[in-house]
Amino acid sequence: MTDTTRAGFVALIGEPNAGKSTLLNRMVGAKVSIVTHKVQTTRARIRGVAMEGETQIVFVDTPGLFRPRRRLDRAMVAAAWGGAADADVIVLLVEAHRGLTEGTQAIIDAMRDRIPQGQAVALAINKIDRVKAEVLLGLAQELNAAFPFAETFMISAEKGYGVDKLRQWLAGVLPEGPWFYPEDQIADVPMRAIAAEITREKLTLRLHEELPYQLTVETEAWEDRPDGSTRIDQVVYVARDGHKGIVLGNKGETIKQIGQAARAEIAAFLERPVHLFLQVKVRPNWLEEPERYSEMGLDFKDGD
Repeated sequence: MTDTTRAGFVALIGEPNAGKSTLLNRMVGAKVSIVTHKVQTTRARIRGVAMEGETQIVFVDTPGLFRPRRRLDRAMVAAAWGGAADADVIVLLVEAHRGLTEGTQAIIDAMRDRIPQGQAVALAINKIDRVKAEVLLGLAQELNAAFPFAETFMISAEKGYGVDKLRQWLAGVLPEGPWFYPEDQIADVPMRAIAAEITREKLTLRLHEELPYQLTVETEAWEDRPDGSTRIDQVVYVARDGHKGIVLGNKGETIKQIGQAARAEIAAFLERPVHLFLQVKVRPNWLEEPERYSEMGLDFKDGD
């Protein structure tokens, strides 16, 4: 390698549903963070690794910042700010069609207190295809008046507009140094955790209202077989008996369909046949169990 290598951490922050997971997946070129239409989907700080020239960009996908109500919410928000403070660069995502909301204003106010001085913060106005150009320019001026952003980018994470420019800028501002990961690695999350997240995504998409926030998925066993296939055993923990019935569905149809969708996606990700076995267990207090938090990469104590 003749050129100087660079490497660093980039934290993506913003309100729930601002498009952080979609942007991470677009940057990395693979699905490492689950994407659903429901808020608060990303629980742990999933890292995706992208290469741009001789620079390795390690993305920290933080949970959406919101007003926490429960222990899990508080732990998620603490993880988000922890990820931001530790990063070399922060990218604040704002939805173009929603503008400077109360939630985004609260994040900007908090950044002044929580982010070390001199830390570069870029603004990425996302979903630009939803508004007219003059609205975008007005929003960019309003946001830059509210905070001294190092750069402003107009992007569509879903369609890919402007994402290359953002990645190139990030590659240029990260510090010189050796890469953290092998060149072909795209995430530092264990495959067991990615498989559990994929199943949780399928549950979230299929189930309604509050239930997805009352469940979690853990990979209990993983066996790579001699025939090239993998057997994965997962447990879906729910808080109440009634929830178990909803997840299972009539004659087990719901969990069967969720299992089929998850198995197909995990198999595509691993590029090998997968045998997925799901069990549903009731654990009334899983939201108060430290082990469940460490499985999600969160600190139980942060929820206090």
